[in-house]
Amino acid sequence: MKLSYYPGCSLEGTALDYDRSVRDVCRALDIDLLEIPDWNCCGASSAHMTDHEIGMRLPIRNLLLAAEIGCDILVPCAACYQRLKAADKALRTDPGFWDVARFSGDFQIVHISSFLARPEILAAIEARVIRNLADLPIACYYGCLSLRNPRITDAPRWEMPTTLESIVAAIGARPVAWSHRTECCSGSLTMARPDIAEKLVGDIVRAAKRAGATAMVTDCPMCQANVESRQPAVEGVGDMPVFFVTELIEAAMSGTYPSKQQRAHLVPPGVLTGIFSASTMKKEGPA
Repeated sequence: MKLSYYPGCSLEGTALDYDRSVRDVCRALDIDLLEIPDWNCCGASSAHMTDHEIGMRLPIRNLLLAAEIGCDILVPCAACYQRLKAADKALRTDPGFWDVARFSGDFQIVHISSFLARPEILAAIEARVIRNLADLPIACYYGCLSLRNPRITDAPRWEMPTTLESIVAAIGARPVAWSHRTECCSGSLTMARPDIAEKLVGDIVRAAKRAGATAMVTDCPMCQANVESRQPAVEGVGDMPVFFVTELIEAAMSGTYPSKQQRAHLVPPGVLTGIFSASTMKKEGPA
């Protein structure tokens, strides 16, 4: 299988480890990622909050580059996914308005979790698990950008998503039922209004703990960075690690959780390192 790949700016900066895990997981699943050549920033969130035209023309250029490859586009970042989807809809509605003579759009824009939760991909992941996650109670956190507004994202279950739950269950974790999985973490305000970010992050982490979770998992680089980095400032919260979904898949399929990846976290990932030190090997079936 071949897919175009749009990493976006975060995955070449603060979420470099996310990019690496996406590539490693896809390689292990025999998925060939074709990075869009000369891709540019999608404009989230600075451009589209400042100038609508700039906020559209940036992702439009990426789509025109991707069209030359002709494969579906895999997008790990929730904000990038939303901007590319918005541009795609604009081009399909009126390409001439954006100075595009013709836009065939013979491809789909696919968010990472929707792709990994496909039945055939889940089966391939499960078959490759070397070391399962030992019933780790985990809160699946979607945030808001990969799901809302559904008129842009086309998310079928934008209030009650299940993709992350399906993925972590396939690698042996136990997704908990909780109240805040689609609540905003205020990532876009984390620098301008840290007081708001701390309040929302505190609410999210407390809700996850009330549900019995000892960790969170997400597919959004902004959410991961914001929820981990804001915890130390929130009284009585403190120690809830937030993993990328591909990070957990890679650990389960490789049977290891390297110290280099552990150091990428701002909150110590002890709940996962404990599993891999004590470890539960996946039982092999009959020969």
